[in-house]
Amino acid sequence: MKRKAVYTTGEAAVICKLSQQTIIRCFDSGQLQGFRVPGSKFRRIPRNALVKFMRDNNIPMDGIEGDKFRVLVVDDDPQIIELFVDVLEADGRFDVVAAQTGYDAGVLTQQFHPEIVVLDYKLPDVNGNVVCRTIRENPELSHIKILIISGAVNPAEVEELMQAGADEFIKKPFNIEHVIERILELVKSP
Repeated sequence: MKRKAVYTTGEAAVICKLSQQTIIRCFDSGQLQGFRVPGSKFRRIPRNALVKFMRDNNIPMDGIEGDKFRVLVVDDDPQIIELFVDVLEADGRFDVVAAQTGYDAGVLTQQFHPEIVVLDYKLPDVNGNVVCRTIRENPELSHIKILIISGAVNPAEVEELMQAGADEFIKKPFNIEHVIERILELVKSP
C-alpha cells in the first residue's frame, strides 16, 4: 500500500485513536499543523505534521503506516544518484526514488509523495527553481521539504532558489553524512 502524504481529520483520528472532534480542536488551536483545502472547510494534515503531533503527544506510532522517510533524489549525474540511493537505502530510515530531469521529478513527486526532495539546481530540462515553485504552488505538495545540492555558487542563484521555496542549500562537493543529518532535521521539522 502506498503511504499517504496528506491525511483528512477522520484518517488522523483513526491513526491516533482519538475522536475526529479532538483532531479538529488540535488543528484549530495550532497544536496539529496542516492546511485548509482552498474554497472549502476541509482540513488536511501532512504526514510529517501528523508524525510530529504523535511524537509530541506520546501517541504510539503503530497506527501510521510505514516508518521510513520518503526521499526523492533529483540529479542529472548518475554517480550522485547512485551515491544517494546506496547510502540512504543502506541507512535503513529512508525509501528512495530518483529522477534525472525536472519533468520526471514532477511525475515522481505526484506518485511517490516524498517528505523531502534532494534537488540539483542545474537539470537538463529545467532549473531547480522551477521545480521548487511547482511544488510550493500545489497545496497538496507544499509541505514537502526541498534541499538543493548544487555546484552553483552564485549568490544570486542561491537567493533565487530560496525565494522559489527551497528549505536549504548545500554546495557540491558535499559530505554525505552532513547531508543525511540535514535531511533528517528537515523532515522532522514542521
